[in-house]
Amino acid sequence: MKKFIIEEKFRSLFPNAKIGVIVCHGIDNTIKDEGKYMDMISTSEKEALKHLNNEEFSSNEVIKVWREAFQKFKTKKGARSSIEALLKRVSNGNHLGTINPLVDIYNSISLKYGLPCGGEDIDTFAGDIRLTTAVGNENFVTLGTDENAPPYEGEIVYKDDEGAICRCWNWRESVRTMLTENTKNAFLCIELVDEKRLNEFENALNDLAKLVQENLGGTCNISILDINNKEITII
Repeated sequence: MKKFIIEEKFRSLFPNAKIGVIVCHGIDNTIKDEGKYMDMISTSEKEALKHLNNEEFSSNEVIKVWREAFQKFKTKKGARSSIEALLKRVSNGNHLGTINPLVDIYNSISLKYGLPCGGEDIDTFAGDIRLTTAVGNENFVTLGTDENAPPYEGEIVYKDDEGAICRCWNWRESVRTMLTENTKNAFLCIELVDEKRLNEFENALNDLAKLVQENLGGTCNISILDINNKEITII
């Protein structure tokens, strides 16, 4: 049995944050129709422009709330939320490529709703998954490098018994747990720090689960964790 746990160290910094989790079992993530997912992403890139009404990029609310959140803990210089990275590409006219169906689906939802989305392969997890602050010695190797780059002490991370899974909350993920074509069981999450957007957050979770089941099969179960609901069983 494995659990996802939001620890007190996180809750004390972000008491009002909500983490939406979708646990997917028995999916088929192999690439069969790349064009379909490219069209899905392209449509979401156009929809994402509605989040960028302010000419000054950093003044748009979906960017601003995450920059403020990142100021509450120690981060690597230049680290930004995953939704800022996606929206920055869109605002610059750079298109996202396809990676694999599950990643393409959650990227499209992230763009559409202006919320950070992420995912990991459950079968690679070592013990429970915790959203917490880093000790500072956790192993972490990200895509495109073979160098171990541990998080800073006090940095918000997702971690398991072998090391950090995602650094700076949702900035960079570990190669060890990333989603691949071989993924059968997945842990997907959507993160909310702006309480005014609860309806959009819930709609994003429902749309993400629906798209996964329609395209990849399997089962999807949605949970929302917050200060009153601190852990769930994922397998």
